[in-house]
Amino acid sequence: MVRSQIRRAPRDVPMRWIQAVALATTFSTVALIILGSAVRVTDSGMGCRGWPLCTGSQGSISSFHPLMEESHRFLASVVTILVIVLALCVRRNPRASHLRGPSLVAVGVIILQIVLGAVTVFASNAPFTVALHLLAAALFLGVVSVVAVAAFLEPEVRWSLRHGPTRLAWAAVVGLFLIVISGSVVVNAGAQSACASWPVCLHSPVAAGLLIIQMTHRSIVLVGSVLVVAFLVTLLRARRTDRAERVLSLVALGLLVTQILVGAMSAIWSAHTELADVHLAVAALLWSTVVAVFALSARDRDDFSSSALSSPSASEHVPT
Repeated sequence: MVRSQIRRAPRDVPMRWIQAVALATTFSTVALIILGSAVRVTDSGMGCRGWPLCTGSQGSISSFHPLMEESHRFLASVVTILVIVLALCVRRNPRASHLRGPSLVAVGVIILQIVLGAVTVFASNAPFTVALHLLAAALFLGVVSVVAVAAFLEPEVRWSLRHGPTRLAWAAVVGLFLIVISGSVVVNAGAQSACASWPVCLHSPVAAGLLIIQMTHRSIVLVGSVLVVAFLVTLLRARRTDRAERVLSLVALGLLVTQILVGAMSAIWSAHTELADVHLAVAALLWSTVVAVFALSARDRDDFSSSALSSPSASEHVPT
């Protein structure tokens, strides 16, 4: 008797796995940005002069700076693997079709980030390449934050970044993005101690160029913060705002206040360089949270009855 070989179709990846990988990718990206900030603040960017490994082999971790830089590269590798796994999992679940576009964008941005990381090393940490590296990192964190939020939404909900968010929502996200980037320019230019007073500069012994960079950043922070607060308060006051948006909006407002306070302390106590790292860490958390609120606001308001965050059991596709 000859037994026919039946090739079984691969099972769909459970939605709860996609949600878990999406969250892991987002949190790992935040950690990567924080570690990257620590590398920059401790002047460990050139701790490894080779790429992708420190010395062309295992890399020297016998001293502090190479250890910091190689740890950063190791975590970047973990994030890269996670985002590729995320894209593959999304591809294997028909109910995750709304995540395919954002997950593929995330893969593209992480590839760009890897290239910029290599260019930064070969350019000996030139300020321009370092700023581009952080810009791509912020963009990547924004994309994976959108994927993480969308992973918990029912796929039937109409979700559009073009028609959903208001102009105020777009202005708030762009303003916050400019805050993060201008803050990076301040650190890269060595202008974080250009003004020892806050919020305005009463006296400054440094060059006028550094003072201009510092005050430009503070001006962007003022405008961007007003836009973010207006966006979040508008959502909190709206009747049709759901619980998830309200909670994330309150968290974002708390992070914004913390960010401003840490920025003030960093300016006044510029000798404490660790404050610059905390400043960027809070900025990364704030950026991810505001983008998450922005993504939730991108839902069609007519579909709010079905737009609640889905539980793994409700959103998982079970083949019959």
